[in-house]
Amino acid sequence: MKIEDAEALVAKALMANMVSERNALSVARALVAAEVDGQSGHGFARVAAYSAQARSGKVVGAACPFYEHSGATLIRVDARNGFAYPAIELAIDELASLAKRSGIAAAAIANSHHCGQLGAHVEKLAERGLVALMVANTPRAMAPWGGNKPLFGTNPIAFAAPRNNAEPIVIDLSLSKIARGKVMAAKKRGEPIPEGWALDSDGNPTTDADAALAGMMLPAGDAKGSALALIVEILAATMTGANYSYEATSFFDAEGKPPGVGQFMIAINPNGALGLLFGERLEELVAEIEGQGDARLPGARRLVARAKCAEQGVFIAGHLLDEIERTISL
Repeated sequence: MKIEDAEALVAKALMANMVSERNALSVARALVAAEVDGQSGHGFARVAAYSAQARSGKVVGAACPFYEHSGATLIRVDARNGFAYPAIELAIDELASLAKRSGIAAAAIANSHHCGQLGAHVEKLAERGLVALMVANTPRAMAPWGGNKPLFGTNPIAFAAPRNNAEPIVIDLSLSKIARGKVMAAKKRGEPIPEGWALDSDGNPTTDADAALAGMMLPAGDAKGSALALIVEILAATMTGANYSYEATSFFDAEGKPPGVGQFMIAINPNGALGLLFGERLEELVAEIEGQGDARLPGARRLVARAKCAEQGVFIAGHLLDEIERTISL
């Protein structure tokens, strides 16, 4: 399927379920881009859940995010319990302008929702010549190290840096061993998950996707991953006034109040710090990495996936196409 046709299909499904055209197009671009980049857990598998949440009012489909300045280089964005993507687009535009002028700027986003692949958001800032960092908290899925019940979300973190005459470096990490969306995608396919991804509700290792979703994800790097999840929680929730992960409702079902999670973004103008030296210095580091055997830059596979989709279109599995078409006809 052509990328533009996939975007139109997703937007049609959302608009059939109480989502405004503006927001539906924003969400559709993000979900299809995730599929193109090989991040299926943040792609077509989300359409039915997003639509159900818009119908139930768990996400406000016609919400218009707004921002206000809090100091010279900080903006506060209220997603107004709508989808995260329009709020993030608003934040990116304002951050780019502020960081270019002031050298550094930050955005605190509250009353938000699932924000998909963070790497895509920071990449947009890097394409404007900025170094960018983003964190997001998500509904509880991991216990603190030594704990016995979920408290933190998978709490992803992403970073991007512009390069001279090359695509930006993009690093996108979930702080669980695997993103929870991949477990949901496995559930939709009716497939088991690899051992080591998650524990069931009794704390036992499981390969059953349903049991994993009802239980706990394991942190990447054990205690270190748990500590990083705490850092993200403080930045994305304490700093923004958003719900903590243990207060947020699920991204996967239509029950309950809006999740109300948060995101925090920082944009830095590298030319303000190092002048023209930044690009040259970064290329020296890249050359050292790529000069070691099979070493590659993080995120390089997304470029291969994009080239393939540009030539062949984006693939949508039959069960997901059926699910989206049913969503349109509800």
